[in-house]
Amino acid sequence: MTYTESVRTQAESLQNREHVRVLALETSCDETAAAIVEDGRVIVSNVVFSQIDLHALYGGVVPEIASRAHVEACDRVIDEALKAAGMRLGDVDALAVTCGPGLVGALLTGVSCIKGLAYAAGKPLVAVNHIEGHVSANYISHPDLKPPFVCLVVSGGHSHIVRVEDYGEYTLLGQTVDDAAGEAFDKAARVLGLPYPGGPRIDALAEEGNPHALALPHPHTPGRYDYSFSGMKTAFLNAANKLEMKGEPLPKADMAASFRHAVVSSLVDKAMLAAHETHAPALALAGGVSANRLLRRMMQEACDKAGLPLYMPRLELCTDNAAMIASAAYYRLRRGELAPLTLNAEPGLRLV
Repeated sequence: MTYTESVRTQAESLQNREHVRVLALETSCDETAAAIVEDGRVIVSNVVFSQIDLHALYGGVVPEIASRAHVEACDRVIDEALKAAGMRLGDVDALAVTCGPGLVGALLTGVSCIKGLAYAAGKPLVAVNHIEGHVSANYISHPDLKPPFVCLVVSGGHSHIVRVEDYGEYTLLGQTVDDAAGEAFDKAARVLGLPYPGGPRIDALAEEGNPHALALPHPHTPGRYDYSFSGMKTAFLNAANKLEMKGEPLPKADMAASFRHAVVSSLVDKAMLAAHETHAPALALAGGVSANRLLRRMMQEACDKAGLPLYMPRLELCTDNAAMIASAAYYRLRRGELAPLTLNAEPGLRLV
């Protein structure tokens, strides 16, 4: 029996299995992560190796350095995930990997590693969209959550509003027309001279400032649920330049608070509008920016006022991790969606 025939037979048998454990690898950017998740909801083990210290010197992620670090770390995090779970590779039911979107070299490292393991172990292979992984982090944090619901996905590279119709089925409602929210935070942090990673630094500093100290525009967008952060970023930069030209010190806490409030207000307003007008039964957050303190507070207040249930991932599941990839893979596996050994990285992969 060929590998393809064998894994197809295994996948069919898993349709009726009471418990299914998936080992996943995530290498889309600057975290090398491995995890084992049972039934898409329960973390058995979760290991993350962060490369922040490697990239801090350069003020951002250097793709070549990230790829080399993944090569060195992939085997180690997989071994640690198995050890923490008290399992061997043969004890898991399927393997999964992020195939996109992300840095092409980083993605290729993870895809190559898991394809080799899947073939050697004779295990089914599942390919996962990184953005779907972020959405699925909510299934781990909230075992009661089931589709349909509207999800605001906000990260360094993505700002989307999607309606989750079913597991693995999405409708795009809105998206950024220029910068992503996380990217805008990073650029604002550089203006203020804050070290990498900028988003969490802005969030922490903003807690000390006045969010109304600096007026920033809220640009209009062609789509009703679309976002635009480029104008906010430009106005923020201009305000900083004017102060520097006058020889005045930057009121960094107030500027951070004002920028954070402008971005978060936009995120909340459009997400709530989409949820209301599409009659969503619930709203969820996903992505690295979903860890932002003001976003979590303002979204909770808005949902409480509207009587709408809000689901947010646990903080450790907001940033890149493999548990969310394993969760998404479980539902793909249940649908019989296996990846071939010809699987390749897709850096521009879209969710919808």
